[in-house]
Amino acid sequence: MNGMILFLEILGTIAFSISGAMEAMKKEMDLLGILILGLVTAIGGGILRDIIMGELPPAVFQNPKIVLIALIAAFLSFIVGILVSKSNKTTHKNIWNTLLLVSDAVGLGAFTILGIRCVQEQYGYNNPALLLFVGVITGVGGGVIRDIFAGNVPYIFRKHVYATASIAGAAVYLILQRTNHLELATIVSLLLVLLLRILAAQFQWNLPKVHFKE
Repeated sequence: MNGMILFLEILGTIAFSISGAMEAMKKEMDLLGILILGLVTAIGGGILRDIIMGELPPAVFQNPKIVLIALIAAFLSFIVGILVSKSNKTTHKNIWNTLLLVSDAVGLGAFTILGIRCVQEQYGYNNPALLLFVGVITGVGGGVIRDIFAGNVPYIFRKHVYATASIAGAAVYLILQRTNHLELATIVSLLLVLLLRILAAQFQWNLPKVHFKE
């Protein structure tokens, strides 16, 4: 299963780094800002997970390869952004929003499952409540840090079924994991998170809110 954990870590790192870099470009940050936002989005959830589990220093500081992957993904996003920005503005905006949604959803699903697997593999815990909590924190943590750095209200408090998608993916993974088909559980959970995020964005699904009149 170590191979699956490595795959999820690389996939989530690249996806979240891209989403962080794209958010930085939407805010018209410079190259340094793009690299930093891409990096903190990619490693933020893992750092929060390790702090909760008492792993100090966090694993990312013991494995600089992940940092390098995140920085390369953010820099390549910057290059692509320069090319795309020269196209029609409407097309530019549509492409940007779609890529941001997909990359963020892939990162969310990958890190949610990665959080669960790391707790099971490294610490031997199998308490469902703990696994669900740490999985969701790992999934949404990087996005929360990204939004704070970018000056936005974090997605988990306002945006189209974000944390809910992570919770659903984590719950389905924990259920399917009992069948001992771990690869199937991973694929189904990833697709579920991706599907929920896309459908929520398409149909404007949101949890109930309170609207006060002015």
